[in-house]
Amino acid sequence: MKANYRQNFLAVALIGAFVIGGLASQALAQEVHYDKQALQQRTLERRAVEAAIWGMPIVSFDAMRQAYFRDAKAKYNDIAFLSEPSDWKFLVTTPNNSTRYVYVNFNTKSDGPVVLEIPAAVGAGLFGTIVDAWQVPAMDVGPAGEDQGKGGKYLLLPPGHKGEIPPGYIPVVMNTYNSYALFRAISETTSKEGVAKALALVKQIKAYPLANAANPPEQRYIDIHGTVFDAIVRFDASFYESLARMINEEPVQPHDLSVMNLLRSLGIEKGHEFKPDAATRKVLQAAAQESHQWFMNGLITSGDRFWPNRNWDIPFLTVGPKTGFSFMTDGMLDVDGRGITFFTYCAPATKLGNATFYLGTFSDNEGQRLHGANTYRLRVPPNVPAKQFWAVTVYGVEDAAFFRNVSRNSLDSYDQKAKRNADGSVDIYFGPKAPAGSETNWVPTVAGKDWFPLFRFYGPEKPLFEKTWSLPDFEPVK
Repeated sequence: MKANYRQNFLAVALIGAFVIGGLASQALAQEVHYDKQALQQRTLERRAVEAAIWGMPIVSFDAMRQAYFRDAKAKYNDIAFLSEPSDWKFLVTTPNNSTRYVYVNFNTKSDGPVVLEIPAAVGAGLFGTIVDAWQVPAMDVGPAGEDQGKGGKYLLLPPGHKGEIPPGYIPVVMNTYNSYALFRAISETTSKEGVAKALALVKQIKAYPLANAANPPEQRYIDIHGTVFDAIVRFDASFYESLARMINEEPVQPHDLSVMNLLRSLGIEKGHEFKPDAATRKVLQAAAQESHQWFMNGLITSGDRFWPNRNWDIPFLTVGPKTGFSFMTDGMLDVDGRGITFFTYCAPATKLGNATFYLGTFSDNEGQRLHGANTYRLRVPPNVPAKQFWAVTVYGVEDAAFFRNVSRNSLDSYDQKAKRNADGSVDIYFGPKAPAGSETNWVPTVAGKDWFPLFRFYGPEKPLFEKTWSLPDFEPVK
C-alpha cells in the first residue's frame, strides 16, 4: 500500500514537474517572443528615421515635382513662372518674394537629352541653377553661370550618356533622370517697364527634347501667380511613399548601396511596389514625426556664425558650399548636414556668394528665441553691400516656408513705401501687430509659431565678405 502510494506520489510529482516546466518554458518563450517583437519594431522605427534623414533631398524634390504636376497642371519641360513676386501661396522651402520665379522639370529617361534655351540677360537679371533629383546643383545659369549672361543652349544628358554631343550646346551631365531648374527673373527696377523686361526674358526660356531640336514644339508658359502651389513635404507615412517612388525612378548612386538594404526592411525596394501593412504604416507615421522634430532642431542648431559678435549664421552649413552641395567630403557622405539643408532650402547654386548670399538667425540680441507672439525691431544699416537689392523674409520653423494667409512676408530695398531714417538706415518691425505708425515697415508673424528670417544680399559686395559692414541683431520691443 505504502509502495503504491509512493509510486503514485512520484508519478504525480513528475507529471507536475513536467507541467510546471512546460508552463515555465511557454512563459519564457512568450517573453522572448514579446522582446523580439519589441526589438523588431524599435529597429524598424530607427531605420525609418535614418531613411527619412537620408532621403530628405529627394523627397523634397518629389514634393516640388508633384506640385508642378498637380497645382500648376504642368508637364515635363513646361515653364511655370510667377508674373508677380511670390506671396504665401508659393509654398516651397525658403523662397524670396522680391523676384519672379521660373520653375521647370525635366526627365531624360522618357525624353532623352533635353535642351534648355536660356536668353541673354539683357534688360533684366537672370539667376538660377540646374539641379538633379538629389538637389545637387549641376550648373549655374545666367550672368553668374556658364553662359555668363550671354545666353546659350544647355544640353541635359541622362546618367551614363555615351553618345556624341552636338556642337553649339553646353553639356550638363546629370546623375539622375529627373532634374529641375529654378530661376529668378530680377527686374532692374519695379517700374512697369522694368517688370515687362523681366517677364519678356522669362518668355524666351525654352525646354524641349534634343530629338525635336530641328522643329521644337510650341513652348508652354504657365503663370502660377495666385495658385496655391504646395510643395512642402508632409511628415507622415506618405513621406515613405514618395521615397519609394523616387527609388524606383532613379539609379542607385554608388555611395548609397548599403542604404538599399536598410530601405528593404521598410518595404522599399527597387522594382517592387511599396505596400506596407497597417502595423508598418503606424511605425512609419511615428518615425516621420520624429524625423520632423529632428529636422527642426537641426535647422535651429546648425549653421556657422558669420560675425563673431552677432547672432547671424550662414545657414547652409560649411560643408554644403565647400562640396558644391554634394556633401561628399573626406571619404564620407554628410547625410545629417544634407538632410537639414534640404529640409530648409531647395535649388542651391554651385557657387554660393557669386550672385546671392544669405544669412539667418533664430535669436534676438538677448539670446532668446524668436517667437511669433513677440514684437521685434531690426535696424538695417545704410549702404547695404548688395549691388542689386537686399531683402529680409520671414519663415516658420515648422516647415521653412511662408506663413499661410499672411498679407506680407518680407521687406526689401525695392519697397518705396518703407520709411527710411535720416542716415539711410531702415527700421523693420516683426510681430503679430504693427506698432503704431510703423505699418509700412512691418512684417507679420503668427502668435504661437516660432519663426526665423533670412537676410538676402543679391549681388553681394566686398564689404560683406570683408566684414567691414555688419547687420545688428533683432531687438525686442517691450
